Amino acid sequence: MSHKLTISAKGLGELALPDFCPRCFWIKLKVGNKLPFQIFPGVFSSIDSYSKHLVISWFERHKGPPIWLEGLGYITDYTKSPHYSKFYIMDKATDITLRGSPDIIFNKKDGSYIIADFKTAKYTQKQDELLPMYETQLNAYALIGSQQGISPVSSLALIYTEPVTDETATARDDHHHETGFIMGFSAHIEQVALNPGSVQALLTKTREIYELATIPPYTDGCKNCQCLEGLLEIVRESSDD
Repeated sequence: MSHKLTISAKGLGELALPDFCPRCFWIKLKVGNKLPFQIFPGVFSSIDSYSKHLVISWFERHKGPPIWLEGLGYITDYTKSPHYSKFYIMDKATDITLRGSPDIIFNKKDGSYIIADFKTAKYTQKQDELLPMYETQLNAYALIGSQQGISPVSSLALIYTEPVTDETATARDDHHHETGFIMGFSAHIEQVALNPGSVQALLTKTREIYELATIPPYTDGCKNCQCLEGLLEIVRESSDD
């Protein structure tokens, strides 16, 4: 019997990146994604959470979406996103549990759903490079939703919230108050192609990589591989002393 695996929707999306590295992915799978030397600032997650609750609060007060979400179409309400511990599927073909939690789920007038995620970032070419990962992430949510009662999903979207930090914004007196200051955000909606069927091939690839008996070869151009080789060289030199 194969070893049971669990992977997040975003983790699965790594396989769709143009610079995907099987070696790094194999290591992550083998250690349960518990990698050393990693410290991630929580402020971005806090801002994403704030964006989500800002929208929910607006819905509760005004019974409709804020004006900056008009690009998503005719939205009537929202559905509370399930916790990742409840929003998952077990893929029998690969023995992999796929899970995650969308930032927000919108209800459309026609009875369908829009699944969306907030991304706190400047909408730049770098973000465009990450788009394949986010596309997979959202389509994984759509696949899970199809088996969890969030169906039908009619569209997917990324909502980029970009800090407004130009000189005009910093020169405004009304951005200051007695306990601090206010930072504005501009929103950019990126529609994502709906293709939940694409997820299965990536689950199959995940299982194939995990089952490799030995670590995949060094990947040219992979910065993480370069760092790992550097660490291993330090260990080897230390062992020889």
